[in-house]
Amino acid sequence: MIILSVANMANAACPDLYNHQFSTLQGEKVNLCDYQNKPILVVNTASRCGFTPQFEALEGLYSQYKDRGLLVIGFPSNDFKQELSDDKQIGDFCKLTYSVKFPMITKSSVTGKTANPFYRQLIAKTGQSPSWNFFKYVILPGGNDVYAFSSDVKPNAAEIMSKIKPSLK
Repeated sequence: MIILSVANMANAACPDLYNHQFSTLQGEKVNLCDYQNKPILVVNTASRCGFTPQFEALEGLYSQYKDRGLLVIGFPSNDFKQELSDDKQIGDFCKLTYSVKFPMITKSSVTGKTANPFYRQLIAKTGQSPSWNFFKYVILPGGNDVYAFSSDVKPNAAEIMSKIKPSLK
């Protein structure tokens, strides 16, 4: 007879794409299983990039739609050599420069063989790897539909919003 704890049962019911827990720059935990029935906007970020002003639109979306289920989640990365050296600097920059309140995960790789496991799944699902900072993925509830958007597509662009809005409560 196999006995599963409540936590193990929850993880067993969590699809692979969501079966990740991350630490934020602020030391909080984010368990993606908690968001499997909500739309998620995932973005790899860098503090010293020409696309860095997109933080403003990302925070605007998060602020406007978080109560309707949207999770915006940032993944700082130095894969393109434009990120600050440590998590504290990144967190301070995001908070002080753009008043970022959406979850920002500790710095990790998002491309190639060293990409974090979540990003490897996003790349496998879409066939597209981040080609630069502020590359975006939209994951619709259930994780069956995942869309990739290049860095020059703004977070609040019509093509992104047309995917997200139908899934908002």
